[in-house]
Amino acid sequence: MLKNLFRSRSAERPGLALYAQAVEQARRPEFYTILGVSDEIDARFELYTLHVLLLVLRLKDEPGAGAERGADAGQDLFDVYVSALDHALRELGVHDVTIAKKMRKLGEALYGRMTAYEGPIRSGDAAALSAGLARNVYESDDPVRAAALTAYALTARTGLEAQPLETVLTRPQWPEVAA
Repeated sequence: MLKNLFRSRSAERPGLALYAQAVEQARRPEFYTILGVSDEIDARFELYTLHVLLLVLRLKDEPGAGAERGADAGQDLFDVYVSALDHALRELGVHDVTIAKKMRKLGEALYGRMTAYEGPIRSGDAAALSAGLARNVYESDDPVRAAALTAYALTARTGLEAQPLETVLTRPQWPEVAA
């Protein structure tokens, strides 16, 4: 962790482009029209977090010679996401006096989501992932409510794993959003 603090940043910032692409995918109208995700700030946060997590996991799991590059890109993406959340809070009018408290709360939510989703995504546990997505995205206790989003996420995971690192870094291919 400290090595990242004292290391100079190269001109390459893959996290910026990857974050933009994760957001672009999470904003696809099909999530809201077909899958019934509420088009409100909390639900959008959940979709952004899911897409960023899918990319971070893929990048950190890069094997062989590209492992360090993948891990660095995954960390950069995560850093960009946290920075974007901070920026969004400031744009929403959260003042400097309260920004630390709000960021801590948002950071806890982000960490909680990533922790809750990572295991089920890695293991392909649709039941556990559906329960988490239903609770967080749909504000529902019924995991069936999130079945289509869960299928999408697990398909995205498999698809991203099959793509070469260079493709993921330049233009990750996402699955279609379908009910």
